[in-house]
Amino acid sequence: MKKTKIIFWTATIIFALLMLASAIPDILNVADAKKFMATLGYPAYIIPFLGWAKLLGIIAILVPGSYPRIKEWAYAGLFIDLTGALYSNLCTTGPSAGMLTMLIWVVPGIVSYIYYHKRLNEASK
Repeated sequence: MKKTKIIFWTATIIFALLMLASAIPDILNVADAKKFMATLGYPAYIIPFLGWAKLLGIIAILVPGSYPRIKEWAYAGLFIDLTGALYSNLCTTGPSAGMLTMLIWVVPGIVSYIYYHKRLNEASK
């Protein structure tokens, strides 16, 4: 139980911090975020929406004891954001070595999600 908890919280905090690093520029609607989203073909008005959605997802996965369904939706939304970013990059710039950096975001998220369910299973026994 303790090992599961440590792995879960470590992966979750890393995932949350990485997602927060991408949410803050979006919320603030900084010029770099606008430029990046424009190269992907997205309108500027979507940027703050995505930033706030990421922030709400981060809060949902970090709050202990919150509603399991909300956490599921939060994980789904964050992974859809990451998948959409990867797909958009593939469509506009093609495959590149830099896209491997997406693993930095995805791996802790997957570990967090897996260990979230392990914790739920352990708690229900």
